[in-house]
Amino acid sequence: MSSKSAYRWHQDWMEGGVAALASRGASGRRCKLSARCQEKLAAYLEQGPAAHGWDEDHVWTGGRVATLIGRKFHVSYSVSGATRLMHRLGFSPQVPARRAAERDERAVTAWQEVTWAEVKAPGRPATAGSVSRTKQGSPAGRPRGARGAGVASPRS
Repeated sequence: MSSKSAYRWHQDWMEGGVAALASRGASGRRCKLSARCQEKLAAYLEQGPAAHGWDEDHVWTGGRVATLIGRKFHVSYSVSGATRLMHRLGFSPQVPARRAAERDERAVTAWQEVTWAEVKAPGRPATAGSVSRTKQGSPAGRPRGARGAGVASPRS
């Protein structure tokens, strides 16, 4: 809080009492849609995207909702504005899965289980060592008889 705000609040309190300090609500631009139109939009969203012509992936995106608002209410909304409106109405936009229309899920699963398991390179072995390329691992992790084993270097 800045001192300027404190002085302004004190001045408001002196002129109007406690009522002058009450919140005036959220700032910013009012919604372009009336409460009734927002209720209608919520009902349209409940029907799903297929009922309004988007039947390929059945998800509501911000762009689709902005288009729907333009078609039904003749009001222009940006994608981000439509997304914020969706959140206020209790909906969340989804991102459609980008997959080929010819995709065969059974073939993909079979390939992952059989071919990918054979092709996949094994991971690095879990051994003690250093993640640094220029410093060796700690002496405690070295095999017995190896150079530097059992010798702890002083830390500075």
